[in-house]
Amino acid sequence: MSIRTRLTLWYVGLLALLLIVFGVALYATVYITSYQEVDRSLRQRASDIQASLATVITLQDDLSSLFERKVVFLPNADVFSTGEIYVQLRNADGKVFSRSENLGSQYLAIPSEQHARARFGQAAPSDFIVNKTRLRLYVAPIRAKNDAVLGYIEVAQSLRQVDNTLRELATLITVSIAAGLIVAAVGGWFIAGNVLAPIGKVMTAAQKITRARDLGRRIEVPQMVDEVGRLAMTFNEMLARIEELFRAQQRFVADVSHELRSPLTAVRGNLDLLQRGAANDPEERAQVIEAIDSETARMSRLVSDLLLLARQDAGVPIAKQMIELDTLLLEVYRQAQVTAKGVTFVLGAEDQAIITGDRDRLKQVLLNLVDNAVKYTPQGGKVTLSLTKDDTWVKIAVQDTGIGIAAENIPNLFDRFYRVDKARSRDAGGTGLGLAIAKSVVDAHNGKITVESQIGRGSTFTVWLPLSETKTVPNTTPLAQSPRLALNET
Repeated sequence: MSIRTRLTLWYVGLLALLLIVFGVALYATVYITSYQEVDRSLRQRASDIQASLATVITLQDDLSSLFERKVVFLPNADVFSTGEIYVQLRNADGKVFSRSENLGSQYLAIPSEQHARARFGQAAPSDFIVNKTRLRLYVAPIRAKNDAVLGYIEVAQSLRQVDNTLRELATLITVSIAAGLIVAAVGGWFIAGNVLAPIGKVMTAAQKITRARDLGRRIEVPQMVDEVGRLAMTFNEMLARIEELFRAQQRFVADVSHELRSPLTAVRGNLDLLQRGAANDPEERAQVIEAIDSETARMSRLVSDLLLLARQDAGVPIAKQMIELDTLLLEVYRQAQVTAKGVTFVLGAEDQAIITGDRDRLKQVLLNLVDNAVKYTPQGGKVTLSLTKDDTWVKIAVQDTGIGIAAENIPNLFDRFYRVDKARSRDAGGTGLGLAIAKSVVDAHNGKITVESQIGRGSTFTVWLPLSETKTVPNTTPLAQSPRLALNET
């Protein structure tokens, strides 16, 4: 079922509920008011008759003789109303001794329990049927001066007019509700169509973009920026993001293909040399095997890096453990010191700090940053590894005095397979994924990584990590008193 149909049904259903409630309330009001008016008229008629009898009646009087002597008379009901009111008098024994002229030869057959109720002062109206005609009845007692019951006044009114009025009202309400629902259904259908038309345009435009596979197209945004306009803008933002990711994926696939093609070509070339007789020369064979081993190791590193990035992209959770960053920093320093040939590698500031995270992944990030700093720092240069903290963040900085990075290249440093220039080409032995992995790992720790660099003056890569909620640092040997001193002396 379409949204347009559902909206129309909701409109009609809600209106139907309101109209039915209003119609029932109106009918009930008219019903109650009509019956109250009939009851009031009957009580007033009975009161008038009681008043006329009270002026002449005595204990010794017989009700029948009063009417025979014409001391009291019962006028035609037409005097009081429209001919639909009937009056009948009975004595205490239940014998009818007087009737209104509009009754003709008919008598009002009053239920006996009505007389019993009137005898005890419970004069209340009730309904009964005479010759298929509904009558409203009111019975009141005729009392002597000593409060003895001498007879009954029976007043009845036909409900034909009331029933006709209520029937016409019910018909009018039913027809009005039906007409209102029809108008609401038609109007709701067109209103829903007009409201949903812009959404239909957005959907049509999205379908065209999907079928044409043209992510460069955009959905037209209406001049009036309402909910639909914001939806169109959101779609355009999503399309721009998808296009960006798609282009990045294309570049990534091309770069992976290129990265794998080069070592595979080298391996195949060396295998061809072996097949053409290089295996007979021990020296040449050793060179070929060394080249194959180097290219295979390069492919292995590339595949491992891609697997790590894929795990990070898939949202695989990192390990959660308490890490003493000062101890980790010392391990990185010791390991990198061995490879820092020709470059002075020192420790700078060294605060103590504890965070929660994956120790191995963070160590990989720091080793990668240190390796890059050493690799692109000329002989005689200096690389500094430092650790500082404030109330919320731990800052690990790797500063070098190397060749530096141009400002226009910094925003793309952490893209996969991005290389700045020939100095950072494949000849340097990297895969172009190290910084991308570093950023992915730091992001997984809710941190960030920043770069400051100047051409010819060096670069500073800074890793920011949030402090752990645990503020107490275990009692460990301070770095200032650690074997770092001996390492610096070497």
